[in-house]
Amino acid sequence: MSAVVLDRRSFLRVSALAGGGLMIAAYIEPVAKVLAQGRGGGGPAPVPNAFIKIARDGTVTIIAKNPEIGQGVKQSLPMMIADELDVDWKSVKVEQGDLDAKYGQQSAGGSTAVPTNWVGMRQIGAAARQMLVASAAATWSVPETELTTASGKVLHAKSNKSIGYGELADKALTMTPPDPSTVKLKDPKDYKIIGQRITGVDNEAIVTGKPLFGIDATVPGMQYAVIQRAPVFGAKATSANLDQIKALPGVKQAFIVEPVTAQQGQNVQTIAWGGVAIVGDSWWLVNQARAQLKVEWSQQPNATDDSAAFKKMAADLAPKLPAQASRNDGDVEKALAGAAKTVEGAYFYPYLSHAPLEPMNATVSVKDGKCEIWAGTQTPANGARQVAQALGLQQSDITLHMFRIGGSFGRRLQNDFIVDAALIAKQAGVPVHLQWTREDDMRHDWYRAAGFHFLKGGVDASGKLVAWRNHFVAPTGSSLGAGEFPARFVPNYAMYTSPIQSGVPTGAMRAPGSNGIAFVMQSFMDELAHAAGKDPLQFRLDLLSGPLVEAAPNPAAGGRGGGAPGWDPARMRAVIELVRDKSGWGKTNLPKGTAMGVAFHFSHAGYFAEVAQVAVDANKKVRVDKIWVAADIGRQIVNPLNSEAQVQSAVIDGMSQLMGWEVTIKNGAAVEGNFDEYQPVRMRNAPKEINVHFLQTDNNPTGLGEPALPPILPAIANAIFTVTGDRVRTLPLFKSGYQWA
Repeated sequence: MSAVVLDRRSFLRVSALAGGGLMIAAYIEPVAKVLAQGRGGGGPAPVPNAFIKIARDGTVTIIAKNPEIGQGVKQSLPMMIADELDVDWKSVKVEQGDLDAKYGQQSAGGSTAVPTNWVGMRQIGAAARQMLVASAAATWSVPETELTTASGKVLHAKSNKSIGYGELADKALTMTPPDPSTVKLKDPKDYKIIGQRITGVDNEAIVTGKPLFGIDATVPGMQYAVIQRAPVFGAKATSANLDQIKALPGVKQAFIVEPVTAQQGQNVQTIAWGGVAIVGDSWWLVNQARAQLKVEWSQQPNATDDSAAFKKMAADLAPKLPAQASRNDGDVEKALAGAAKTVEGAYFYPYLSHAPLEPMNATVSVKDGKCEIWAGTQTPANGARQVAQALGLQQSDITLHMFRIGGSFGRRLQNDFIVDAALIAKQAGVPVHLQWTREDDMRHDWYRAAGFHFLKGGVDASGKLVAWRNHFVAPTGSSLGAGEFPARFVPNYAMYTSPIQSGVPTGAMRAPGSNGIAFVMQSFMDELAHAAGKDPLQFRLDLLSGPLVEAAPNPAAGGRGGGAPGWDPARMRAVIELVRDKSGWGKTNLPKGTAMGVAFHFSHAGYFAEVAQVAVDANKKVRVDKIWVAADIGRQIVNPLNSEAQVQSAVIDGMSQLMGWEVTIKNGAAVEGNFDEYQPVRMRNAPKEINVHFLQTDNNPTGLGEPALPPILPAIANAIFTVTGDRVRTLPLFKSGYQWA
């Protein structure tokens, strides 16, 4: 993922604020990039990007351009600007930017915010600082080389003078802006804000209940709406008892909303599923009215989709290898036949719902050929484009105000709920606040796809891994790269893929692909280590130290998941060694019924290895006592406090996926609808310790929202095996009788 760099084709511009003062803007040529979980997003033509406002009273306001979903980007990007600007963080105000082409790419997902903005944000701050220095030099008639800055002031040591940035605001308006790509950036040793433990800019507002989230949005004349979607994915409402619903208390309108599709590249995508909308005076009343809805739905071929049927199909396909392998190194069948020991295992991970705490919601007004939106979305530009398509408007007719998001994990990469709200607002003729229930959210998700893996591996007499074969049976939406680990590291390696057709909507979920794949690969790796009679951690180090079947491409290519062929085994070995040392692996006397498990994974350009210390009793009750995480995400941790929190939250998320989460499909519909059926980890089940260790290396910084999650599932599962001898290959674990202690 390329970083945004302000090159010679980019330049600064200044303008006056309405109330007096300086606005620093930069013409940036947005970089076309692949978003988070594989979606494309090219940038518009170069336009001014306002990021810094300096008022005459010295107040510095920095715009946070990207959506905030709990990943801390609302402070991390402004921190980069503020440090190079040389102001005190306590004097900075942060404002959330709305969707606007002047900010360039605005998105959240894929752990991309830091790597893609690391250079550009600092250049903006440094260029603004240089302009202020030039203003002071002109004011005092002294050389710029004699001036320094600190805490929002320009200093002249020879005369002992100082002047605040606010006092220079008017003068700076007359300065010729520098080319940001030529400005000198700070030496990291001089950082005053970057690398500090900065608390969230919204923390006080969150804990005091101030309106921040999309669910809080209100606008004049607004009415409330619910939408009843078809239980079977893809079905369409053909009729409903609308007159009866309209007569109920508080209900103003009730009508059918037609589904909407749109061309997305070469594909046609559903951008609104449609259903039956009820609009009225309060959400409670319209939701109560919904309980009396009687809807006739069209027949759908998806009505035959069924989790049990998918499982049977996968089992039937398992022994039928396709004629063509997607990757085939060496001679796998010969190597397996000659192996000293072989291991076979059938692994499964289920559909998952994102289940964010804040269910989907959007507030929309459609009037006089214009549409105004108040909502939380990870892809605001896509949302505006899809609303424009659905309403028959130009994208320039759409205004989107970005609100803080109460969890998403990839769900709000899709904007179907916003398009629904826009369609309802247009048909109702009033602004509407569409609010989903928890059941709406869980039964109408874009799910993490399920996957079946039928594996066979072999080790030689010395315990070396010599063969690996994977037959991946993939329901629609599930994928596995041909270069997925351990490709390149095993001399005889083959991967086959057989598809299963499904109408279940699928999408990206935190650490997409990797969140299920790591469980499979690292669990089976553990099986082979035990079969070889080797220490599981050393077995991994040995594998990563061996010769490669092919040379790695440029590691800078990064990549989404473990399938990215460019990752560097030396960096992975280093984090495994670090987590070994920090956890005391192999050197700690553990109580009976307690063991450690290890796993690693590369995803979103991050190198992570994790050790879990786990206790299991005779009744299959599991207690996770301690977790150690070692990570390499480059040379700079922008905000250690937030970075540690991201890792810890990924561990907790992974534990939920491991033990209690599964969405079951029956007769074309999702069964689970609330947390009683889809249980996350409770506070009492959280580990006593989650120890986070960053190995800082001379590499560009990468993102952190996702790569800590994948290894935790196999690390805990591997520890459970060591205690019990029970190798669980099917998620979630509760289906095998396990539960949290």
